[in-house]
Amino acid sequence: MTSFRAFLAVTAPLPSLSTASFLTRPNSLPQKRLCKFGVRCSYAEPGIKDDSGSATIDVVADVKSERVVVLGGNGFVGSAICKAAVTKGIEVISLSRSGRPTYPGSWVDQVNWISGDVFYANWDEVLVGATAVVSTLGGFGSEEQMKRINGEANVVAVNAAKDFGVPKFILVSVHDYNLPSFLLSSGYFTGKRKAESEVLSKYPNSGVVLRPGFIYGKRRVDGLEIPLDLVGEPLEKILNATGNFTKPLSSLPASDLLLAPPVSVDDVAYAVINAVKDDDFFGIFTIEQIKEAAAKVKV
Repeated sequence: MTSFRAFLAVTAPLPSLSTASFLTRPNSLPQKRLCKFGVRCSYAEPGIKDDSGSATIDVVADVKSERVVVLGGNGFVGSAICKAAVTKGIEVISLSRSGRPTYPGSWVDQVNWISGDVFYANWDEVLVGATAVVSTLGGFGSEEQMKRINGEANVVAVNAAKDFGVPKFILVSVHDYNLPSFLLSSGYFTGKRKAESEVLSKYPNSGVVLRPGFIYGKRRVDGLEIPLDLVGEPLEKILNATGNFTKPLSSLPASDLLLAPPVSVDDVAYAVINAVKDDDFFGIFTIEQIKEAAAKVKV
């Protein structure tokens, strides 16, 4: 006679109870959710009494405890986030108008690609069971178009995530440039700040706003690969090396258009992964803080 008894207990970190903060705790590390199984198993010949007092065997195993929805997952930044999440063992769903990308990749097959528009999305199909939503929505166009895609689309997504009980929302926004007010009042920037405000008001203790400047990497446009890293990477190194000399110029209007260091798309992606895994990671993150956050989870 063979008997098998098992019990399952899921242990997970408790949510942070601290007030909203712009910084993570300096030594905070991504926390893993583990499943602990206690298994009792015995074997006896027919007619021999089962020894139910045998000791249990504890088995601890990593499982995919995070389920992340990436809005705009087929784009330049979104695809980097999807790829980084897959490599870290995170379940990923992408919602974008273009659906699955046309280029190959082993990580591509591990993402659930959903075609749809955030304004008309079937959120039941997208958000159920999600532990975080990451928005990379944004773009340029007419004033009304920029307000809609940078602001209104993100507001819709934030409220949908909140209604479905998603515990964390991460927004990839834009650097706080010291531009003249007439430029900052454009639909692009006002839309971005409106989206930021919605995230931080709806998610005061878990919302994340990343503010990168120029993001570089290999960008695909209509099947062509544009190597933005050929410009961005050396420029980042130069600005980092000359930071002490150029810092006094930062007070000049619009100076950070040239002096704000570029950010690798991989750094943005890994900063997002840090935000997904670390419950103490919330608030607004500047360019340097994005790089620091990425360094914690990069390998």
